[in-house]
Amino acid sequence: MINYLPNSKKSEAIKKLTNEALDILNGVGIPFSGKTERGLESMALAFLAVAGVKKSWKEAQGQNEHRHIKTRDIIKFINENFEEKISSGSYDDVRRKHLKLLVLSDLVLNSANNPGAAPNDPTRGYTLSGEFKSLITYYNTEEWDIKLKLFNKNRPSLSEILQRKRDLPKVRVTLSTGHILDFARGGHNQLQREIIEEFLPRFGGQCEVLYIGDATDKYLLRNDDKLRALGFFELTHDSLPDVVAYNKDKNWIFLIEAFYTSGPMSEERILELKKALKDCVADMIFVTAFTSKADFRKNISDIGWETEVWTADNPDHLVHFNGGKFLGPYTEKKA
Repeated sequence: MINYLPNSKKSEAIKKLTNEALDILNGVGIPFSGKTERGLESMALAFLAVAGVKKSWKEAQGQNEHRHIKTRDIIKFINENFEEKISSGSYDDVRRKHLKLLVLSDLVLNSANNPGAAPNDPTRGYTLSGEFKSLITYYNTEEWDIKLKLFNKNRPSLSEILQRKRDLPKVRVTLSTGHILDFARGGHNQLQREIIEEFLPRFGGQCEVLYIGDATDKYLLRNDDKLRALGFFELTHDSLPDVVAYNKDKNWIFLIEAFYTSGPMSEERILELKKALKDCVADMIFVTAFTSKADFRKNISDIGWETEVWTADNPDHLVHFNGGKFLGPYTEKKA
């Protein structure tokens, strides 16, 4: 890791954490050009304050945890935890200087309990986006590199945007039918792309994707006619998996969860889907997709029996939980 703050006089623990913050920001494409050492340090400290991190990146909280911190509270957090004595009257510097690039990158959101609050209202609260918060909790783990790669894939860095290079704000997915979909950028949607372009061609045969839910559009793709013909439950149901695909030749319907921030195919999840799909005429295959084997290992105890597990970092392999078949639907034995 680069020592971004060689002249810092702070404790080793604080210097280490601040350098890690800058390493993360550099990794997601925040431009450092033209920033002084003090400017970099201030940006890192503001980032740490918004995330609520004092010692470990596992402490990070963001939008999904309802952490919203005001500019004056950011200054207070920095003073109390990072050996600073910043005046409370400097709150405008936080907004105009220290968090500006992070907000432009959509890594930090300038939100407010009052939706009508003006953008420059000092009472507005700053928070980490859900995707960014999820990413930084993996820093200093063996999964960091692949998580960072998935986060950045097809996501333009702020450096590229400011230099007016080609804009790639979406994750583009091409279905086997040739149909092209544009997902909102983010790690969860990138994993869904891997499912569609890597998992299904390997293990799904001539599958047709009938449903995909995007992080910002729950019904990005839905083939209502075919789903109804299969006896699928209404698409307004809360139990929808991330991806639904159908193999007509084998009459198999794949129900796939993309594990990024939500849970895997647990016993409870499977029972929930079976009840909702009681009228389905296709045989069901339950799949959990992970970005890495490390993620899989952490959640192995939650995986339901008679399901499949696939990891994006080992796309040619499949883990099968129990039973006499490697891949296929399970039917209840008749008495």
